[in-house]
Amino acid sequence: MLMDYSDMLGVSEIRNMQMRDAFISKLYEKVKHDKDIVIISNDYGAVSLDKFRNDFPDQYINAGVSEQNIISMAAGMAIAGKKVFVYSIASFIVTRCLEQIKIDICSQQLPVKIIAVGAGYAYSEDGPTHHACEDIAIMRTLDGMQIYSPSNAVMTSNLVDISLDTSMPMYIRMDKGIYSNFKEDINYDLGLDVDSLGNDLCIISTGTIHNVAIDLSRILFENGIKSTVVDIFRLKPLNTKLLSKILEDHTHVVTIEEHTLNGGLGSIVADHILDNALNCALKRFGIIEGGIYGYGVREEVRKKLGLNALDMSTSVVDWLK
Repeated sequence: MLMDYSDMLGVSEIRNMQMRDAFISKLYEKVKHDKDIVIISNDYGAVSLDKFRNDFPDQYINAGVSEQNIISMAAGMAIAGKKVFVYSIASFIVTRCLEQIKIDICSQQLPVKIIAVGAGYAYSEDGPTHHACEDIAIMRTLDGMQIYSPSNAVMTSNLVDISLDTSMPMYIRMDKGIYSNFKEDINYDLGLDVDSLGNDLCIISTGTIHNVAIDLSRILFENGIKSTVVDIFRLKPLNTKLLSKILEDHTHVVTIEEHTLNGGLGSIVADHILDNALNCALKRFGIIEGGIYGYGVREEVRKKLGLNALDMSTSVVDWLK
């Protein structure tokens, strides 16, 4: 049974936090009673991280800009019995450290938790070096790696208990910004949540673009199309039984992700449909080839790629016809 974080901070306060601050603030409460919890970071700051560092200097390590070394350090400390959390920008900690994550962590099935901020185009104006558009595809290939992609800060804060309870490696894909939508009755053991029920279409998303999925369902409803909206916040291990049950009631499925179409959520759902011989037509919205490299305001980048509710609704209506 997960502890209700509202007992400490209050849901209204968590809702107005960055995801990383919601996670680290709850971890801060755990550290008070557990001297084995350690955060390793690479010269990054955050309000909650600064508080953690100041109050628990012996349980925080700034390893500088040395991502590969950080992963190896984390593996060694995990072997020594520490509960290690690595905090970094997603684009750097994944692509720079693939070999170390694969060999040092996954080959030994060490319970290192990688807390990565900057999902998709969260750092859109910083350019392609900061874009994390391939991370799900990369991490889901690694043996034993659990992948979480929360859609809001309240959900993110609840992942602290989950991360401490598992003995497996874990990757948590966090966004940058404040996303206040949340539900109080989510069963986190299920790995996915259903927002509404409609037989015409099933819309599946992950991460904060779930907000766009909800907007899409509202526009489609105005066009007489009733949708089931699913938020898959645990991408690996996938709840295959529940997903099959949902998809069996739908002939048309749409996936939405701020990630490359190669290997991301759309690929996960496509694999599931194929492997289970489900009778579903699938339409995927995501980052197409050639869409990763560039600069711009996030909403402008999304619109250019057709990842906004209005453009997607037009495409879906035409597809359903």
